[in-house]
Amino acid sequence: MSKVLKLEELAMLLLGIWAFSLLDYSWWWFAALFFAPDIGMLGYIISNRIGALSYNIFHHKAIAIATGLLGVFLAQEELQLAGIILFAHSSFDRMLGYGLKFEKGFKFTHLGEIGK
Repeated sequence: MSKVLKLEELAMLLLGIWAFSLLDYSWWWFAALFFAPDIGMLGYIISNRIGALSYNIFHHKAIAIATGLLGVFLAQEELQLAGIILFAHSSFDRMLGYGLKFEKGFKFTHLGEIGK
């Protein structure tokens, strides 16, 4: 993955951190929830297909943005928090080279094969 893409993902992670700072939550919430989207990996216990689907649901930025915006429109800070955590975590993962998964297996992502 190119350095430019990694920098772009870092910028989006920082955007997520800034957005979190606008909410009325203590910072320990950010730390405690930051890796919660990785619960999507549990689908791999069932199969690669279910694993890829569940992982991608928790790591898709459009879902994260839609969740956050729904929270804004409904004035629900919990939804805003969820969207921000999903967005920041996805940016962090992509900065490390972990992209959305293909059904072929965990290491096969839209950013390329993990470990190559």
